[in-house]
Amino acid sequence: MSRDPLVGITTSITVGQTPERAYINSAYLHAVQQAGGVPVLLPPQLSKTSLDRLVRGLDGLLLTGGGDVDPATFGEAPHPTLYEVAPSRDALETQVTLIALEKKTPLLAICRGIQVLNVALGGSLHQDVTSEPGTEIQHSQKEARDQATHKVTITPRSRLGRVLGAEDLEVNSFHHQVVKTLGRGLVPVAWAPDKLVEGVELDDDSRFVLGVQWHPEHLVGNSEPARRLFSALVTAARA
Repeated sequence: MSRDPLVGITTSITVGQTPERAYINSAYLHAVQQAGGVPVLLPPQLSKTSLDRLVRGLDGLLLTGGGDVDPATFGEAPHPTLYEVAPSRDALETQVTLIALEKKTPLLAICRGIQVLNVALGGSLHQDVTSEPGTEIQHSQKEARDQATHKVTITPRSRLGRVLGAEDLEVNSFHHQVVKTLGRGLVPVAWAPDKLVEGVELDDDSRFVLGVQWHPEHLVGNSEPARRLFSALVTAARA
């Protein structure tokens, strides 16, 4: 009988607070465990030696949401709305992403995670969707996290579309950075009504590398597509 796969999950880090803490919303842990995976937390405080040791044993990787990606990582000056920038988190997540891609480890990137994945592959981000490029869609909703507030349209024959089992989906939204220039090998496969990219995947159907701009971990209680996304990650990790 196959063992339950180990899924590395990145964490947030407090910025400008004492004592410094690593933390994570428990919804990620519940979603991975519900799908049959075993969460392994990857905080920004890990040394290179510790990270290398942990990553060798991982079967899958989940890049989580959180504060903004430092625009210095894609060669831009900071926008005034930038918040909770944590260089140590950027560095760890970039490193673990590149290791996972090299090892062909199944990878799911959520919200900030899709941005980290994109930047790690040489892409760039719009730093504030309200002013750049500008939109009337509410991408930082005031409603509860388990409430869907806008639609995304998904390419039917994409891996993401097959995994979700849907071409149109209502999703939640808590971000103000978003993909601008695509990273190497990434293909856009989901869009909001304002044409902003909401989903990407690697241009290699034999690899499980998916990124979504919404937060499916908060929707698993009432959304079959959200559950399918985590199940697909764990299934790919088990294989």
